[in-house]
Amino acid sequence: MNNTIIDQLDKEVVRIYNAIIDHEKLANETARKLHPSHRLSAKNLLRYLVLRSIDLRHIHDDLSDLGISSMRTAEGYVYKNVSNVLKLLRSLQGHSWQEDPEIEAIGYRQSKLLLQKNAVKLFNRSGEHHDTEIMVTLPDETASDYQLIKSLAEAGMEIARINLSRGDNALWEKMIENIRIVNESTGRDIKIYMDLAGPKVRTGIIEIKDKKKVKDAIPVREGDHLILTKKKKKSRPPKYDKKGTLKRPAIVTVQLPQIIDDLASGDPIYFDDGTIRGEVVSKSADTVTIKIIKAHKAKLGSAKGINLPETKLKLPALTKQDVKMLPFVAKHADIVGYSFVRNPEDVKKLYRHLDHLDVPNLGVVLKIENRESFENLPLILLEGMKREKLGVMVARGDLAVEIGFERISEVQNQILWLCEAAHVPVIWATQVLDHLAKTGIATRAEISDAAISAQAECVMLNKGPYILEAVATLKNVLTKMEAHTSKKKSTLRMLRVATYTLECLKKSAD
Repeated sequence: MNNTIIDQLDKEVVRIYNAIIDHEKLANETARKLHPSHRLSAKNLLRYLVLRSIDLRHIHDDLSDLGISSMRTAEGYVYKNVSNVLKLLRSLQGHSWQEDPEIEAIGYRQSKLLLQKNAVKLFNRSGEHHDTEIMVTLPDETASDYQLIKSLAEAGMEIARINLSRGDNALWEKMIENIRIVNESTGRDIKIYMDLAGPKVRTGIIEIKDKKKVKDAIPVREGDHLILTKKKKKSRPPKYDKKGTLKRPAIVTVQLPQIIDDLASGDPIYFDDGTIRGEVVSKSADTVTIKIIKAHKAKLGSAKGINLPETKLKLPALTKQDVKMLPFVAKHADIVGYSFVRNPEDVKKLYRHLDHLDVPNLGVVLKIENRESFENLPLILLEGMKREKLGVMVARGDLAVEIGFERISEVQNQILWLCEAAHVPVIWATQVLDHLAKTGIATRAEISDAAISAQAECVMLNKGPYILEAVATLKNVLTKMEAHTSKKKSTLRMLRVATYTLECLKKSAD
């Protein structure tokens, strides 16, 4: 490679280095507000945001030709990485490079150890060696079947997830008691993770009497209109004439009527995991009228999820019921999962309640499951790093509906990169080996997905009749993948979330 190209690369990397140095004051001010164990990681996160606010694709091939490709894996040790690239470039030109001795830097090995250390803290692992954990959503049967929990643990489950949106205290206490029994009798240390329910943005109860039968769903067709109402009335099916033309739209109630107030004409709306897509065409004080744009299902049922990706909802992330449940969580859980997080203020609200309960050792996992939480992720991480034990869950089901299925791979990778830059462990969730857990047969696609999940520090499986087979298969896949991979490389195009976060932090610092 000629000296002109090397000289140009040198100038480009110096520009990146100077941009990082220009933001060091902001990094120091931001880190000072956080838990001591996260301060160095917060500085690295800020440096990573600076790095990713620059489009680096045009320099990677030339760096790789020189054998300098480490910037593609710079997430955990940004300053040291950029400095090392400069050292190598200067060495090729017969010069030397000295990094700023005043900068508190993290090297590659230290970055890996920091992430492992934080994963050990969150998941309460006793050993120093870190592998990808397996979390399993407990089925109701585990409340009465001690042996099932034991079998799950023997298959590879290390964390038991209790979903607080389903069941009651009596059921959960029996599950907890059986977990304790398994731990005592086997010497294992299964941890308890409890998910707060959060606001339930769902359809209401649908009860339609038809020929002396009660149906819990209404028909939907593309092009039809559907009315959502905040009034506490019974749902009404659509009415068609003899030619099949819609004469009267269906009326459906919603479990959180206040979403009606937040919706506006033109807002997209998705039902039932995105299988039914509509758009708001009109609105009154108590109702919104939806036009069905796409219907991959012929019926809309009771208590089906509603996603509003472009609507700014005023719903609280922490509901009154969640607050009531926190003492129970604080007493029994090792980790609490926080649903519907959208911004740093949501994190503050939870932390105020946890401070009041005086549970500094309770781990917190922030669930990234909507567009707003993804766009605010670095700010959410920085607020979350005010407590020691912190993790992030990539809730890919809702997130895919919110940001579009075609973008989910891109977005989940960005979440992994940002969390690695902050040295925050990630839980990879939703539909991992779902077909296997439900039918006993794994698809090729979900085996590939399970292999990719080895990039995270924990993987969550949902319940199903064949959950034991799913746990054993996942453990086998993860064991094989950990021998081959550790995270992955990227091309490092400019990230919008990086520039947005830096702008927000600068404004708050002024």
